[in-house]
Amino acid sequence: MRSILVIDDDPLIRKTLSSHLTKEGYEVLQAENGEEGFQKYKESFSDLVILDIRLPDMDGLEVLSKIKNKNRNAYIIIMTAYDDMKTTVEAIKLGAFEYLVKPLDYVELDLTIDKAFQIRGLEDKISYLVEEKQKEYTIDNIIGHSPQMREVFKLIGSVANSRANVLIHGESGTGKELVAKALHYNSPFKEEPFIVINCSAISDTLLESELFGHVKGAFTDAVYETRGKFEIAGKGTLFLDEIGDVSPNLQSKLLRVIETRDFMKVGGEKVLKTEARITAATNQSLKSLIEKGIFREDLYYRLKVVEITLPSLNEKKEDIPDLVAYLLEKINRELRKNVKKVPPSVMKLLMNLPWRGNVRELENALTRAVILAKGDVILEENLPLEASEKKLFLKELVPLQEIEKNYIQHVLKETKGNKTRASQMLQISRPTLDKKIKEYQLKV
Repeated sequence: MRSILVIDDDPLIRKTLSSHLTKEGYEVLQAENGEEGFQKYKESFSDLVILDIRLPDMDGLEVLSKIKNKNRNAYIIIMTAYDDMKTTVEAIKLGAFEYLVKPLDYVELDLTIDKAFQIRGLEDKISYLVEEKQKEYTIDNIIGHSPQMREVFKLIGSVANSRANVLIHGESGTGKELVAKALHYNSPFKEEPFIVINCSAISDTLLESELFGHVKGAFTDAVYETRGKFEIAGKGTLFLDEIGDVSPNLQSKLLRVIETRDFMKVGGEKVLKTEARITAATNQSLKSLIEKGIFREDLYYRLKVVEITLPSLNEKKEDIPDLVAYLLEKINRELRKNVKKVPPSVMKLLMNLPWRGNVRELENALTRAVILAKGDVILEENLPLEASEKKLFLKELVPLQEIEKNYIQHVLKETKGNKTRASQMLQISRPTLDKKIKEYQLKV
Protein backbone atom coordinates (compact mmCIF):
# COMPACT_ATOMS: atom_id res chain seq x y z
CA MET A 1 0.00 0.00 0.00
CA ARG A 2 1.37 3.44 -0.94
CA SER A 3 1.75 5.92 1.90
CA ILE A 4 1.03 9.66 1.92
CA LEU A 5 2.17 12.10 4.60
CA VAL A 6 -0.11 15.13 5.15
CA ILE A 7 1.53 18.13 6.86
CA ASP A 8 -0.97 20.90 7.76
CA ASP A 9 -1.68 22.87 10.94
CA ASP A 10 -5.46 22.87 10.35
CA PRO A 11 -6.94 19.76 12.07
CA LEU A 12 -10.13 19.89 9.96
CA ILE A 13 -8.15 19.85 6.70
CA ARG A 14 -5.97 16.99 8.00
CA LYS A 15 -9.05 14.99 9.00
CA THR A 16 -10.95 15.60 5.74
CA LEU A 17 -7.92 14.95 3.55
CA SER A 18 -6.97 11.84 5.51
CA SER A 19 -10.50 10.43 5.21
CA HIS A 20 -10.55 11.00 1.44
CA LEU A 21 -7.10 9.48 0.83
CA THR A 22 -7.87 6.46 3.03
CA LYS A 23 -11.00 5.76 0.96
CA GLU A 24 -8.77 5.95 -2.16
CA GLY A 25 -6.66 3.11 -0.74
CA TYR A 26 -3.67 4.99 0.67
CA GLU A 27 -2.04 4.70 4.08
CA VAL A 28 -2.10 8.20 5.56
CA LEU A 29 0.21 9.77 8.13
CA GLN A 30 -0.47 13.21 9.66
CA ALA A 31 1.64 16.02 11.11
CA GLU A 32 0.48 19.38 12.48
CA ASN A 33 3.71 21.34 12.00
CA GLY A 34 6.94 21.39 10.00
CA GLU A 35 9.24 19.77 12.55
CA GLU A 36 6.82 16.92 13.26
CA GLY A 37 6.31 16.44 9.52
CA PHE A 38 10.03 16.26 8.82
CA GLN A 39 10.57 13.77 11.65
CA LYS A 40 7.72 11.56 10.43
CA TYR A 41 9.13 11.67 6.90
CA LYS A 42 12.57 10.57 8.18
CA GLU A 43 10.90 7.64 9.96
CA SER A 44 8.51 6.59 7.18
CA PHE A 45 9.97 7.86 3.87
CA SER A 46 6.38 8.15 2.65
CA ASP A 47 5.77 7.70 -1.08
CA LEU A 48 4.20 11.17 -1.34
CA VAL A 49 4.01 14.30 0.84
CA ILE A 50 1.16 16.85 0.77
CA LEU A 51 2.57 19.95 2.42
CA ASP A 52 0.92 23.22 3.48
CA ILE A 53 3.01 26.31 2.66
CA ARG A 54 2.05 28.14 5.91
CA LEU A 55 2.98 26.32 9.12
CA PRO A 56 3.22 27.63 12.71
CA ASP A 57 6.84 26.71 13.41
CA MET A 58 8.58 27.09 10.02
CA ASP A 59 7.89 28.03 6.41
CA GLY A 60 6.60 25.22 4.19
CA LEU A 61 9.41 25.91 1.71
CA GLU A 62 11.91 25.20 4.48
CA VAL A 63 10.24 21.84 5.17
CA LEU A 64 10.27 21.14 1.43
CA SER A 65 13.99 21.91 1.27
CA LYS A 66 14.79 19.72 4.30
CA ILE A 67 12.86 16.75 2.87
CA LYS A 68 14.51 17.11 -0.55
CA ASN A 69 17.93 17.27 1.12
CA LYS A 70 17.08 14.03 2.90
CA ASN A 71 15.74 12.39 -0.26
CA ARG A 72 16.18 14.25 -3.54
CA ASN A 73 13.67 11.85 -5.17
CA ALA A 74 10.86 12.72 -2.73
CA TYR A 75 7.52 13.65 -4.33
CA ILE A 76 5.95 16.68 -2.64
CA ILE A 77 2.67 18.44 -3.48
CA ILE A 78 2.45 21.97 -2.07
CA MET A 79 -0.94 23.39 -1.04
CA THR A 80 -1.78 26.95 0.06
CA ALA A 81 -4.66 29.32 0.50
CA TYR A 82 -2.70 31.99 -1.36
CA ASP A 83 -2.20 31.75 -5.11
CA ASP A 84 1.18 33.52 -5.00
CA MET A 85 3.22 33.30 -8.22
CA LYS A 86 6.52 34.05 -6.48
CA THR A 87 5.97 31.27 -3.92
CA THR A 88 4.86 28.91 -6.66
CA VAL A 89 8.03 29.48 -8.66
CA GLU A 90 10.22 29.08 -5.57
CA ALA A 91 8.47 25.84 -4.59
CA ILE A 92 8.93 24.34 -8.06
CA LYS A 93 12.59 25.44 -8.10
CA LEU A 94 13.11 23.63 -4.78
CA GLY A 95 11.68 20.45 -6.28
CA ALA A 96 7.95 20.46 -5.52
CA PHE A 97 6.01 18.17 -7.86
CA GLU A 98 2.88 20.35 -8.02
CA TYR A 99 1.31 23.41 -6.41
CA LEU A 100 -2.43 23.31 -5.50
CA VAL A 101 -4.59 26.15 -4.17
CA LYS A 102 -7.03 25.75 -1.27
CA PRO A 103 -9.83 24.93 -1.03
CA LEU A 104 -8.66 21.77 -2.71
CA ASP A 105 -10.47 20.37 -5.71
CA TYR A 106 -10.37 16.65 -4.88
CA VAL A 107 -10.72 15.63 -8.51
CA GLU A 108 -7.67 17.73 -9.32
CA LEU A 109 -5.89 16.34 -6.25
CA ASP A 110 -6.58 12.73 -7.26
CA LEU A 111 -5.36 13.38 -10.80
CA THR A 112 -2.20 15.02 -9.45
CA ILE A 113 -1.51 12.09 -7.10
CA ASP A 114 -2.10 9.57 -9.91
CA LYS A 115 0.26 11.52 -12.17
CA ALA A 116 2.92 11.65 -9.44
CA PHE A 117 2.82 7.89 -8.86
CA GLN A 118 2.75 7.18 -12.61
CA ILE A 119 5.89 9.28 -13.16
CA ARG A 120 7.55 7.81 -10.08
CA GLY A 121 6.92 4.33 -11.45
CA LEU A 122 8.51 5.24 -14.77
CA GLU A 123 11.52 6.80 -13.04
CA ASP A 124 11.96 3.73 -10.85
CA LYS A 125 11.81 1.50 -13.92
CA ILE A 126 14.31 3.61 -15.86
CA SER A 127 16.62 3.78 -12.84
CA TYR A 128 16.41 -0.01 -12.46
CA LEU A 129 17.25 -0.57 -16.12
CA VAL A 130 20.22 1.81 -15.95
CA GLU A 131 21.49 0.20 -12.75
CA GLU A 132 21.08 -3.30 -14.21
CA LYS A 133 22.86 -2.28 -17.41
CA GLN A 134 25.80 -0.82 -15.54
CA LYS A 135 25.80 -3.64 -12.98
CA GLU A 136 26.30 -6.12 -15.82
CA TYR A 137 29.69 -4.56 -16.54
CA THR A 138 31.05 -4.05 -13.04
CA ILE A 139 34.20 -5.90 -12.05
CA ASP A 140 32.15 -7.95 -9.54
CA ASN A 141 30.18 -9.49 -12.42
CA ILE A 142 33.13 -10.63 -14.51
CA ILE A 143 33.24 -14.16 -13.22
CA GLY A 144 36.39 -15.94 -12.14
CA HIS A 145 38.61 -16.78 -9.18
CA SER A 146 41.50 -18.29 -11.13
CA PRO A 147 44.93 -16.61 -10.85
CA GLN A 148 44.65 -15.45 -14.47
CA MET A 149 41.31 -13.72 -13.87
CA ARG A 150 42.55 -12.12 -10.65
CA GLU A 151 45.27 -10.46 -12.71
CA VAL A 152 42.64 -9.22 -15.16
CA PHE A 153 40.63 -7.71 -12.28
CA LYS A 154 43.72 -5.93 -10.96
CA LEU A 155 44.42 -4.40 -14.36
CA ILE A 156 40.81 -3.23 -14.80
CA GLY A 157 40.92 -1.62 -11.36
CA SER A 158 44.26 0.04 -12.06
CA VAL A 159 43.42 1.53 -15.46
CA ALA A 160 39.66 2.28 -15.25
CA ASN A 161 40.10 5.78 -13.83
CA SER A 162 42.55 6.87 -16.51
CA ARG A 163 42.10 7.66 -20.20
CA ALA A 164 44.96 5.39 -21.23
CA ASN A 165 44.41 3.34 -24.39
CA VAL A 166 43.93 -0.37 -23.67
CA LEU A 167 44.61 -3.36 -25.92
CA ILE A 168 42.70 -6.55 -25.02
CA HIS A 169 43.95 -9.92 -26.28
CA GLY A 170 41.92 -13.11 -26.16
CA GLU A 171 40.39 -15.92 -28.17
CA SER A 172 36.87 -15.52 -29.57
CA GLY A 173 34.31 -15.88 -26.81
CA THR A 174 36.57 -14.98 -23.89
CA GLY A 175 34.73 -11.74 -23.10
CA LYS A 176 36.88 -8.99 -24.61
CA GLU A 177 33.94 -6.62 -25.09
CA LEU A 178 32.75 -7.34 -21.55
CA VAL A 179 36.14 -6.24 -20.21
CA ALA A 180 36.03 -3.10 -22.38
CA LYS A 181 32.61 -2.26 -20.96
CA ALA A 182 33.80 -2.94 -17.42
CA LEU A 183 36.63 -0.45 -18.00
CA HIS A 184 34.15 2.15 -19.27
CA TYR A 185 31.38 1.70 -16.70
CA ASN A 186 33.83 1.74 -13.79
CA SER A 187 35.41 4.97 -14.99
CA PRO A 188 34.63 8.62 -14.14
CA PHE A 189 33.24 9.07 -17.67
CA LYS A 190 30.73 6.19 -17.49
CA GLU A 191 27.87 8.60 -18.31
CA GLU A 192 29.51 9.29 -21.68
CA PRO A 193 28.84 7.01 -24.72
CA PHE A 194 30.38 3.57 -25.12
CA ILE A 195 30.64 3.03 -28.88
CA VAL A 196 31.45 -0.35 -30.45
CA ILE A 197 32.67 -0.92 -33.99
CA ASN A 198 33.60 -4.33 -35.40
CA CYS A 199 36.53 -3.70 -37.72
CA SER A 200 36.26 -7.13 -39.37
CA ALA A 201 32.59 -6.79 -40.31
CA ILE A 202 32.89 -3.64 -42.45
CA SER A 203 34.76 -3.00 -45.69
CA ASP A 204 37.75 -0.66 -45.58
CA THR A 205 35.94 2.23 -47.31
CA LEU A 206 32.86 2.00 -45.14
CA LEU A 207 34.96 1.58 -42.00
CA GLU A 208 36.70 4.91 -42.62
CA SER A 209 33.32 6.60 -42.99
CA GLU A 210 32.04 4.82 -39.86
CA LEU A 211 35.01 6.03 -37.83
CA PHE A 212 35.32 9.60 -39.07
CA GLY A 213 31.95 10.36 -40.70
CA HIS A 214 31.60 11.92 -44.15
CA VAL A 215 30.32 15.10 -45.76
CA LYS A 216 27.56 15.20 -48.36
CA GLY A 217 28.87 14.22 -51.79
CA ALA A 218 32.10 12.66 -50.45
CA PHE A 219 31.29 9.54 -52.52
CA THR A 220 28.47 8.20 -54.68
CA ASP A 221 26.07 7.19 -51.90
CA ALA A 222 26.91 10.12 -49.57
CA VAL A 223 23.56 11.90 -49.96
CA TYR A 224 23.83 13.59 -46.56
CA GLU A 225 26.48 14.41 -43.95
CA THR A 226 27.06 11.90 -41.13
CA ARG A 227 28.82 11.89 -37.78
CA GLY A 228 31.55 9.30 -37.27
CA LYS A 229 32.06 7.11 -34.23
CA PHE A 230 34.94 9.26 -32.97
CA GLU A 231 32.61 12.27 -32.91
CA ILE A 232 29.70 10.35 -31.37
CA ALA A 233 31.90 8.86 -28.63
CA GLY A 234 32.65 12.34 -27.29
CA LYS A 235 34.52 11.97 -23.99
CA GLY A 236 33.49 8.33 -23.69
CA THR A 237 35.02 5.13 -25.06
CA LEU A 238 35.46 3.93 -28.63
CA PHE A 239 35.88 0.14 -28.68
CA LEU A 240 37.57 -1.15 -31.84
CA ASP A 241 36.90 -4.88 -31.97
CA GLU A 242 39.15 -7.08 -34.14
CA ILE A 243 41.65 -4.28 -34.70
CA GLY A 244 43.98 -6.73 -36.44
CA ASP A 245 41.71 -6.72 -39.50
CA VAL A 246 42.12 -3.00 -40.21
CA SER A 247 43.92 -2.28 -43.50
CA PRO A 248 47.41 -0.65 -43.47
CA ASN A 249 45.96 2.49 -45.10
CA LEU A 250 43.39 2.96 -42.34
CA GLN A 251 45.96 2.04 -39.69
CA SER A 252 47.98 5.13 -40.59
CA LYS A 253 44.90 7.33 -40.23
CA LEU A 254 44.08 5.78 -36.85
CA LEU A 255 47.65 6.39 -35.73
CA ARG A 256 47.36 10.06 -36.63
CA VAL A 257 44.12 10.43 -34.65
CA ILE A 258 45.70 8.82 -31.59
CA GLU A 259 48.77 11.05 -31.83
CA THR A 260 47.06 14.39 -32.60
CA ARG A 261 43.55 13.77 -31.17
CA ASP A 262 42.04 15.36 -34.28
CA PHE A 263 40.53 14.11 -37.55
CA MET A 264 38.55 15.16 -40.60
CA LYS A 265 35.40 13.65 -42.08
CA VAL A 266 35.76 11.81 -45.38
CA GLY A 267 35.64 14.51 -48.06
CA GLY A 268 35.68 17.26 -45.43
CA GLU A 269 38.09 20.08 -44.66
CA LYS A 270 37.11 21.00 -41.09
CA VAL A 271 39.36 19.59 -38.35
CA LEU A 272 37.41 17.95 -35.48
CA LYS A 273 38.74 17.04 -32.05
CA THR A 274 38.23 13.82 -30.09
CA GLU A 275 38.65 13.12 -26.38
CA ALA A 276 37.50 9.50 -26.55
CA ARG A 277 39.49 6.75 -24.94
CA ILE A 278 40.37 4.03 -27.44
CA THR A 279 40.02 0.44 -26.35
CA ALA A 280 40.96 -2.16 -28.96
CA ALA A 281 40.62 -5.94 -29.01
CA THR A 282 41.97 -8.77 -31.11
CA ASN A 283 42.03 -12.56 -31.19
CA GLN A 284 45.15 -12.48 -33.36
CA SER A 285 48.81 -12.09 -32.46
CA LEU A 286 49.56 -8.52 -33.51
CA LYS A 287 53.27 -9.20 -33.10
CA SER A 288 53.01 -11.91 -35.76
CA LEU A 289 51.11 -9.51 -38.02
CA ILE A 290 53.86 -6.92 -37.48
CA GLU A 291 56.52 -9.46 -38.48
CA LYS A 292 54.54 -10.17 -41.65
CA GLY A 293 54.29 -6.46 -42.42
CA ILE A 294 50.49 -6.50 -42.06
CA PHE A 295 50.19 -4.36 -38.92
CA ARG A 296 52.02 -1.15 -38.04
CA GLU A 297 54.36 -1.47 -35.08
CA ASP A 298 53.95 2.20 -34.09
CA LEU A 299 50.15 1.80 -33.98
CA TYR A 300 50.55 -1.36 -31.90
CA TYR A 301 52.52 0.50 -29.23
CA ARG A 302 50.08 3.42 -29.26
CA LEU A 303 47.18 1.06 -28.65
CA LYS A 304 48.83 -1.05 -25.97
CA VAL A 305 49.56 1.59 -23.36
CA VAL A 306 47.98 -1.03 -21.13
CA GLU A 307 47.57 -4.61 -22.32
CA ILE A 308 45.07 -7.10 -20.92
CA THR A 309 45.27 -10.76 -21.94
CA LEU A 310 42.20 -12.91 -21.30
CA PRO A 311 42.74 -16.61 -20.65
CA SER A 312 40.79 -19.18 -22.62
CA LEU A 313 38.19 -21.23 -20.78
CA ASN A 314 40.46 -24.27 -20.98
CA GLU A 315 43.12 -22.33 -19.07
CA LYS A 316 40.78 -21.49 -16.19
CA LYS A 317 38.57 -24.54 -15.83
CA GLU A 318 38.31 -23.96 -12.08
CA ASP A 319 36.09 -20.98 -12.97
CA ILE A 320 33.53 -23.11 -14.84
CA PRO A 321 31.24 -23.86 -11.83
CA ASP A 322 30.98 -20.12 -11.04
CA LEU A 323 30.42 -19.32 -14.71
CA VAL A 324 27.69 -21.96 -14.96
CA ALA A 325 25.89 -20.51 -11.93
CA TYR A 326 26.14 -16.95 -13.30
CA LEU A 327 25.10 -17.88 -16.84
CA LEU A 328 22.14 -19.99 -15.65
CA GLU A 329 20.88 -17.02 -13.61
CA LYS A 330 21.12 -14.82 -16.70
CA ILE A 331 19.56 -17.39 -19.06
CA ASN A 332 16.69 -18.19 -16.69
CA ARG A 333 15.93 -14.48 -16.35
CA GLU A 334 15.87 -14.01 -20.14
CA LEU A 335 13.84 -17.16 -20.86
CA ARG A 336 11.64 -16.86 -17.75
CA LYS A 337 12.61 -20.34 -16.64
CA ASN A 338 13.90 -21.76 -13.36
CA VAL A 339 16.43 -24.42 -14.34
CA LYS A 340 19.26 -24.05 -11.83
CA LYS A 341 20.24 -27.54 -10.69
CA VAL A 342 23.34 -29.16 -12.18
CA PRO A 343 24.19 -32.70 -10.98
CA PRO A 344 27.86 -33.37 -10.10
CA SER A 345 28.22 -35.72 -13.07
CA VAL A 346 27.06 -33.02 -15.49
CA MET A 347 29.32 -30.41 -13.87
CA LYS A 348 32.25 -32.82 -14.21
CA LEU A 349 31.38 -33.24 -17.88
CA LEU A 350 31.23 -29.46 -18.37
CA MET A 351 34.63 -29.04 -16.72
CA ASN A 352 36.26 -31.66 -18.93
CA LEU A 353 34.97 -30.60 -22.31
CA PRO A 354 37.25 -28.66 -24.72
CA TRP A 355 35.42 -25.33 -24.97
CA ARG A 356 36.89 -24.10 -28.24
CA GLY A 357 34.36 -21.26 -28.34
CA ASN A 358 35.13 -20.37 -24.71
CA VAL A 359 32.47 -18.68 -22.54
CA ARG A 360 30.28 -17.91 -25.57
CA GLU A 361 30.11 -21.61 -26.45
CA LEU A 362 29.41 -22.50 -22.82
CA GLU A 363 26.56 -19.98 -22.69
CA ASN A 364 25.06 -21.34 -25.93
CA ALA A 365 25.25 -24.89 -24.57
CA LEU A 366 23.56 -23.90 -21.31
CA THR A 367 20.86 -21.94 -23.15
CA ARG A 368 19.98 -25.03 -25.16
CA ALA A 369 20.02 -27.14 -21.99
CA VAL A 370 17.63 -24.77 -20.18
CA ILE A 371 15.23 -24.79 -23.14
CA LEU A 372 15.21 -28.61 -23.35
CA ALA A 373 15.15 -29.33 -19.61
CA LYS A 374 11.91 -31.01 -18.48
CA GLY A 375 12.13 -29.84 -14.87
CA ASP A 376 14.58 -27.67 -12.97
CA VAL A 377 17.58 -29.99 -13.50
CA ILE A 378 20.05 -29.97 -16.39
CA LEU A 379 20.76 -33.50 -17.62
CA GLU A 380 23.61 -34.69 -19.83
CA GLU A 381 21.13 -35.38 -22.61
CA ASN A 382 20.15 -31.68 -22.62
CA LEU A 383 23.66 -30.59 -23.62
CA PRO A 384 24.54 -30.21 -27.33
CA LEU A 385 27.44 -32.65 -27.26
CA GLU A 386 28.83 -35.07 -29.80
CA ALA A 387 29.03 -38.67 -28.63
CA SER A 388 32.82 -38.56 -28.72
CA GLU A 389 32.83 -35.56 -26.40
CA LYS A 390 30.73 -37.38 -23.82
CA LYS A 391 33.31 -40.16 -23.43
CA LEU A 392 35.47 -39.02 -20.55
CA PHE A 393 37.21 -42.39 -20.39
CA LEU A 394 38.30 -44.85 -23.06
CA LYS A 395 36.40 -48.09 -23.32
CA GLU A 396 39.59 -49.87 -24.33
CA LEU A 397 42.07 -50.26 -21.46
CA VAL A 398 45.47 -48.78 -22.31
CA PRO A 399 48.64 -48.04 -20.32
CA LEU A 400 48.63 -44.86 -18.25
CA GLN A 401 51.73 -43.67 -20.10
CA GLU A 402 49.81 -43.65 -23.39
CA ILE A 403 46.95 -41.65 -21.84
CA GLU A 404 49.47 -39.12 -20.52
CA LYS A 405 51.16 -38.84 -23.90
CA ASN A 406 47.87 -38.30 -25.75
CA TYR A 407 46.60 -35.79 -23.20
CA ILE A 408 49.76 -33.67 -23.20
CA GLN A 409 49.62 -33.63 -27.01
CA HIS A 410 45.95 -32.54 -26.79
CA VAL A 411 46.82 -29.69 -24.38
CA LEU A 412 49.69 -28.52 -26.61
CA LYS A 413 47.29 -28.45 -29.54
CA GLU A 414 44.66 -26.50 -27.59
CA THR A 415 47.25 -23.94 -26.42
CA LYS A 416 48.67 -23.65 -29.96
CA GLY A 417 52.07 -24.80 -28.79
CA ASN A 418 52.34 -22.26 -25.96
CA LYS A 419 54.41 -24.20 -23.42
CA THR A 420 53.80 -21.73 -20.60
CA ARG A 421 50.04 -22.05 -20.93
CA ALA A 422 50.29 -25.82 -21.38
CA SER A 423 52.38 -26.27 -18.23
CA GLN A 424 49.88 -24.14 -16.28
CA MET A 425 46.95 -26.25 -17.50
CA LEU A 426 48.78 -29.50 -16.77
CA GLN A 427 49.96 -28.12 -13.39
CA ILE A 428 53.54 -29.17 -14.05
CA SER A 429 56.72 -27.12 -14.33
CA ARG A 430 58.04 -25.92 -17.67
CA PRO A 431 61.18 -28.16 -17.43
CA THR A 432 58.93 -31.17 -16.72
CA LEU A 433 56.83 -30.35 -19.78
CA ASP A 434 59.98 -30.06 -21.95
CA LYS A 435 61.11 -33.42 -20.64
CA LYS A 436 57.74 -35.04 -21.48
CA ILE A 437 57.76 -33.50 -24.99
CA LYS A 438 61.19 -34.95 -25.62
CA GLU A 439 60.35 -38.31 -24.05
CA TYR A 440 57.11 -38.77 -26.03
CA GLN A 441 58.46 -37.04 -29.16
CA LEU A 442 55.43 -34.74 -29.21
CA LYS A 443 54.69 -32.08 -31.82
CA VAL A 444 54.75 -28.48 -30.65
